Amino acid sequence: MNTLTILALSWQHILIVAILLVLLFGGKKIPELMRGVGSGIKEFKDAVKEEDKPGSENKSSSNNTNTPSN
Repeated sequence: MNTLTILALSWQHILIVAILLVLLFGGKKIPELMRGVGSGIKEFKDAVKEEDKPGSENKSSSNNTNTPSN
């Protein structure tokens, strides 16, 4: 069996999922959920970009060495 055929969604499947989402969450709640998902993705991308900066490793290691130990 081809894995891609199992995971492929037709327009009928997408329609059924959309109808179920409207029934479960209602029409007013779905835009709020999508805004939350979008802001979460944006924060994730910003965090990845922040980590990829060359100076970010030095800042985090210098913060760990300056903390007092007991």
